[in-house]
Amino acid sequence: MTPASSTITLDQIRAGLQRPPPPPEEHDLHMISLREGTKVTEAAVLVPLVNRPQGVQLLLTQRTAHLRDHAGQISFPGGRVEASDIDVRATALRETEEETGLSRKFVECLGGLPRYITGTGFSVSPVTALVQPGFTLSPDAFEVAEVFEVPLRFLTNTANYRFHQVKLADGALRQYYSMPWNQFFIWGATAAMLLGMCQILSEAAAAQT
Repeated sequence: MTPASSTITLDQIRAGLQRPPPPPEEHDLHMISLREGTKVTEAAVLVPLVNRPQGVQLLLTQRTAHLRDHAGQISFPGGRVEASDIDVRATALRETEEETGLSRKFVECLGGLPRYITGTGFSVSPVTALVQPGFTLSPDAFEVAEVFEVPLRFLTNTANYRFHQVKLADGALRQYYSMPWNQFFIWGATAAMLLGMCQILSEAAAAQT
């Protein structure tokens, strides 16, 4: 896979991410083998692309260290699907507003990425969105340790991704991607979903050249 263009335009972002999500492929690591009896919990996250003057940035959060699930990890804002949510977009917008204070009036949802099933039993539906600047954040201190942005041009360069294989104590082989950014270590589900978006945007850019 070759690196995506570092100058992806807003038109290419819209063209790529407004399409229905492609089906996950085995080598994309979207489907994780779960232990027998693991209950699958539906969840959704927002993949917020902020339209900054210096270029599009991706907004991410670092979870606080005391949380039960994925403590301290870098993640997209999001969470479990509630019965009151009409769809996964509603879940992603609600959870993002609750976690970060990002008002949905600044958010334009585009489309989805392939679902990702985590080893902890979450079936995650990523919802991509363009976010216009001017918003004010007020992160939930219980759930969010930090909110930060990463340039899209960095994320769409596949040379910045690392592939890992780790043999677990039970003999199973765990495979995952990572991508360090400054003091943050982006890995696991978040890195895999970002790489999936990178592939989609690369194809969209190539189709318009």
